[in-house]
Amino acid sequence: MGKKILIVDDSESIREVVSFTLENAGHEVVKAVDGQDALTYLNGQKFDLIITDLHMPNLNGIEFIKKVRVIEEYKFIPILFLTTESQTSKKMEAKEAGATGWIVKPFVPEKLLEAINKVAR
Repeated sequence: MGKKILIVDDSESIREVVSFTLENAGHEVVKAVDGQDALTYLNGQKFDLIITDLHMPNLNGIEFIKKVRVIEEYKFIPILFLTTESQTSKKMEAKEAGATGWIVKPFVPEKLLEAINKVAR
C-alpha cells in the first residue's frame, strides 16, 4: 500500500524527480518549496514520511526537522534527509535534530525506495 509522503526541497527539478519516482511506486506525494512552506502542511494531515533537503531558504532542513519534532502529531514521523552533503558532522547534526536517515544526491531511485520501505511503517 502506498504511503503519503511530504517532499521538502527548494529545487523544482529535485521535487519533480523525487515525486515522479515515488508516485510511480504507488505513493501519494505532497510538495513543499522550503521548510517554512512545509510547516503549513503539518496541520493535522497524516503523513507516513517526510523527505527534506538541507540547504533551503527561509528554513533549512535541520531547523525544519527541529520544528517538526516539537509538533505532537509528527514527533515520531520518519524523516529522510536528501542532500548533496556527505560530511559526517552534518549527518550527526541531522541525526541530533531528529532525522531518521540520510540519502545523498544525486540519488538512485531504487535506493530511495529501499530507504522509504525501511523507515516508513
